[in-house]
Amino acid sequence: MLEPSNNNELPAIPAKRYFTIGEVSELCGVKPHVLRYWEQEFVELSPVKRRGNRRYYQRHDVLMIRQIRSLLYEQGYTIGGAKAHLTNDDTKEDSARSKKLIDQMISGLEDVLILLN
Repeated sequence: MLEPSNNNELPAIPAKRYFTIGEVSELCGVKPHVLRYWEQEFVELSPVKRRGNRRYYQRHDVLMIRQIRSLLYEQGYTIGGAKAHLTNDDTKEDSARSKKLIDQMISGLEDVLILLN
């Protein structure tokens, strides 16, 4: 069994579009069967499936797996706790993005108003 290690010890993610389950396993320090299990537990993980039901992960999937791994192995979260944490983080992030976008739109509209006057 792979021993959980610090994220700093994980290899850099190569600049490619798709990764096989074996590559992701090595990049994230998690066995392939664990990745398949996490796919069932975390809706955020959705690798592309191609012929023969082969999984192809993208960079955002690898980053999400590393985050899940950190929550479970390093921070001591349960699966349920990690799900809740990810949901809260996503909600906060979406809210912050929305607020920033609204502020930019207001600023743009104020500029247009100044030009019209």
